[in-house]
Amino acid sequence: MRLLLVEDDQDLADWLTQSLIGCGFQVDWAEDGRSAESRIAAEDYDLILLDLGLPLMTGAELLARLKAGGNDTPLLVMTARDSLAQRVALLRDGADDFMGKPFAIEELEVRIHALIRRSHGRARGVYACGPLSFDHAAQRFTLLGDALLLSPREHAVLRLLIQKPGDPLSKQQIIDRLVSMESDMNPEAVEVIVHRLRKRLAHAPVQIVTLRGIGYLLEHDEGTA
Repeated sequence: MRLLLVEDDQDLADWLTQSLIGCGFQVDWAEDGRSAESRIAAEDYDLILLDLGLPLMTGAELLARLKAGGNDTPLLVMTARDSLAQRVALLRDGADDFMGKPFAIEELEVRIHALIRRSHGRARGVYACGPLSFDHAAQRFTLLGDALLLSPREHAVLRLLIQKPGDPLSKQQIIDRLVSMESDMNPEAVEVIVHRLRKRLAHAPVQIVTLRGIGYLLEHDEGTA
């Protein structure tokens, strides 16, 4: 599971990062609101840990912008100003949970797992690219109306691509998102998986396109529909 930690205190960020890695999470760090917003736009996270007192863009401002943009990534606010009024305001503004500083890493770990489980329970969407669709709840691909049987690696890579059809993913982004399930994932392995997926999609008007120097994207080839 991949987390984004948004915290401007480097000592606290270092402690949290190492502690959460020790709990089995992947952790990216952003030290201000603007860099966090850029990371969130470019990457998919299972949960965001957000401090309120950030430079450049406050945590409250970032929270408001994320919710206004329709981002539904679970968000846990970390705050030293733990008043009832503020907690109510944070929940109304779209935060999923909060923790008052200081806190124990054991409690934080439990809250993170609970929020991610809850968010997975909400994820019932169906993604589509032309005749290819992915039912998130059933974790099943359908191509031209028939079930598409894939290996676990093929399934994982195609799931990443169909969640944002038309948007490129670099090999490194694919590796970063799958490394928790495949410790030996590397650029050559990604190439092999993409090659196999192309064979499976060969007779349908949907294809994986290589953008040289950028990555891969999934697109509907309407000219062959």
